[in-house]
Amino acid sequence: MSTNYNLERALVAKVIMQDMFKVTAGESVAITADSGNDPLLMNAFAEAVYAVGGKPLLIWMPKAEKDGQAGMKDWPAEALTGALSNVDVWLECNSTILLYSDIWENAFKNNKRLRYLIIADSSVQSLLRTFTGYNVPDLSKMLNKVRDMVLDCKTIRITSDNGTDVSYDINLDYSFDIDDGDFSMPKFGTAPGYVNIVPKTGSMNGTIVFDLLMNANVYGTDNHVEFIMKNGEISDVKGTAKEAENFKEYLASFNDPNMYKISHNMFGLNPSIRKMRGEIVEDERVWGGVDFGFGHTSPMDMPPLGQVAKSHFDGIVGKVSIYLDDVQIVEDGVYTHPDLKPLAEKLIGA
Repeated sequence: MSTNYNLERALVAKVIMQDMFKVTAGESVAITADSGNDPLLMNAFAEAVYAVGGKPLLIWMPKAEKDGQAGMKDWPAEALTGALSNVDVWLECNSTILLYSDIWENAFKNNKRLRYLIIADSSVQSLLRTFTGYNVPDLSKMLNKVRDMVLDCKTIRITSDNGTDVSYDINLDYSFDIDDGDFSMPKFGTAPGYVNIVPKTGSMNGTIVFDLLMNANVYGTDNHVEFIMKNGEISDVKGTAKEAENFKEYLASFNDPNMYKISHNMFGLNPSIRKMRGEIVEDERVWGGVDFGFGHTSPMDMPPLGQVAKSHFDGIVGKVSIYLDDVQIVEDGVYTHPDLKPLAEKLIGA
C-alpha cells in the first residue's frame, strides 16, 4: 500500500517555518529547489508560510552536476543572487546544493537580515526525525555546555572501534557554532543538533574511517574508505580497492588542492537521531557520532579569508569516543562526562 505522507509534510513544514523560523506576516521567504526535489514538500513549505501571512517565493532551477561553486555553470546566478539578497528567509532544499557557492556567499554578504537553513533533499521521514521529538531549550543547554567545554581545551582527539584515530588543535578565532532549532534571528543555519568546530589550519593528523561518505558507496555495504590526514590535508585514501580509487579520482577531478583540506568537524547531538539511516543531513547529527567536512570553508567560519574551494563534501563516523585534551567526554557514542550526563539523560533518557 502506497503512502502519500501529506500529513507528515504539513507537520514538517509547520515546525520549520512557523515554530523554528517564526515567520511573521509580510516576511518574504525563498524556498529554492531543483529537479531532484519533491514538489509536494516544496508546496507544503510555501503553504506554511502563506498560512501566517508570509510571502512565499518558490524558486525552481535545474539540478546542477556538482555541489557548491562547481555547480555555478548550471544555475541562473545573477537572478538567484538578486532574489536571495532581498528576502527575510531562505530555505535551501536543493538536491545539488548552492551552499558555499558565490550565490550563497553573496547572498549573505548583501543581506544582513537573512535567516537561512539548508535541508538539501532530505526525505519527509528524515525531516520528521531531525526536526521534531525534542525540547529546543533542553537541547540548547546541552549544545552550549559542550561548546563551552570545547572552548576551554586546546586539542581534540576522536577515536572509534572502526579504526578512526584523529586529532587536531583548535583556533579560537574560528567558528564554534551550534544549531538548536531556533532560526528566528539572522544566521547561517543547518539542521539542529550539533556543535561545529573549524580546526586550526594544518593541525589535523591521524586516520578517519568513514561509516558514510558522500560520493562513495560505503554506507550499508562491505566497502570502506579511510583518509590518512597529515597536517590538515588528506595525504592518502585507503580502503576497498575500487572505492578508494574512485574517491581519489573524485578528488582529483576538481584540480583544487583545497578540496583535500579539512573544513570542519561536527559533534552529533540530535536526541531524535539515534542511528544512521543513509541520509546525510540526518546522519551528520547522529547522537554520539561525528561529521568531518572537507573543501570550501566560508570566511564567516574561518575568518578573515576562509578556505576557498570548488566544492565541499562530508563524511560520518557513527559511534565515537571524544577527548578534550586528556578529558574524555564521550565513550562509544555515550556522553559520559559528569557535567554532560544529566543533560544528555534529560534529552534521551537514562
